[in-house]
Amino acid sequence: MPADMNDYFKKKKPNRGGENKTPNLKKLSNDNGDRGGKKTVPQLIFLTLAIIVGVIFLKPFTIINSGEVGIKVRTGKFEEKPLKAGLHFYIPILERIIPVNTRIRLITYSDTHKSTIGDNYSSTLSRGGFEGGLRRNPAIQVLDQRGLTVSIDIAVQYSLRAESAPKTIERWGSSWEEKIINSKVREVVRDVVGQYPAEKLPEMRNEIASAIQTKVREKVNSLEGKPVVLASVELRNIVLPPKIKAKIEEVQAAKQEVTIAEQKKEKAKELALMKAEIAKGEAEKNRIVAQGQADKIRIEAISQAKANKLISESLTPELIQLEQIKTQAKFNEALKVNRDAKIFLTPGGAVPNIWIDTKGKEKERLSTQTPRESVTTYGN
Repeated sequence: MPADMNDYFKKKKPNRGGENKTPNLKKLSNDNGDRGGKKTVPQLIFLTLAIIVGVIFLKPFTIINSGEVGIKVRTGKFEEKPLKAGLHFYIPILERIIPVNTRIRLITYSDTHKSTIGDNYSSTLSRGGFEGGLRRNPAIQVLDQRGLTVSIDIAVQYSLRAESAPKTIERWGSSWEEKIINSKVREVVRDVVGQYPAEKLPEMRNEIASAIQTKVREKVNSLEGKPVVLASVELRNIVLPPKIKAKIEEVQAAKQEVTIAEQKKEKAKELALMKAEIAKGEAEKNRIVAQGQADKIRIEAISQAKANKLISESLTPELIQLEQIKTQAKFNEALKVNRDAKIFLTPGGAVPNIWIDTKGKEKERLSTQTPRESVTTYGN
């Protein structure tokens, strides 16, 4: 027990043996001085508990995650410089820090039911339930050039620009997505699609998608400070009225039939051309063969003419007489076999020799024969 407490209880004891009841003023003054200069253990414990309770309930700090920036607000005024990821302290009541998500977001405009995915971070005023994940809006209803209703499915990827986040939130508020992205996308889609008739939309799909992306980017970038970074604008689907869709399907079927007929026509044309080429090749082949035969005959005739000329030039009276002697010799040989035959020789060989078989008048006949058949013709 502390010394000052012992002194206190000693003073409370009854005075025995005639002790002086007057307190020792010097001692009391020293005791009071010690109490004023030192804090007791209960006081230190109370102070520590008060600090812990204050930290728990007031929470004068916040943690900014990666993919986020912090916006410090002091007495209602936004500081221009955003806070980076990490631990940051502030003065409760006078200050607060708003975490803002700067990750890429995806917003879809579609009537197809899909689950909406968030970041699994605790929701705050600025984070929102779905920021940084997927947000689904209904498909954009647009009137075409003739006033028919068409549904357009669009997907937009974007993110909040980190360096200008404080000014963006200060100007546009926590619903900046609806004011910047949603309104601009719907406005551009209506302007672009409204220029075409419904039946032309599928055919002009690429042109429409390019125009929508270009104009949305221009409108977002034209905002002061360029608060949003636009990643992409994707045209996913064009939902036409049932009657227009049925009409387009009929036209497509007719076009397909025409295409098939054209293909058959081209195939028949190719087949005819192939047959014509084959016939042309055969005709050329026959012409070459005939030309070859004609050339052969012509060459043979020329050769024969040359041979005949050489023979005629080489004939002499002596040679002709020699040939007659050879023929007479053959006749003599024939007479040895048939002695009843008669032979009439023409002088000079101008007329063929005549062979007559005289075995019987009924069997007589005239016969003009070659030298092999005993009838020979001699030239002059």
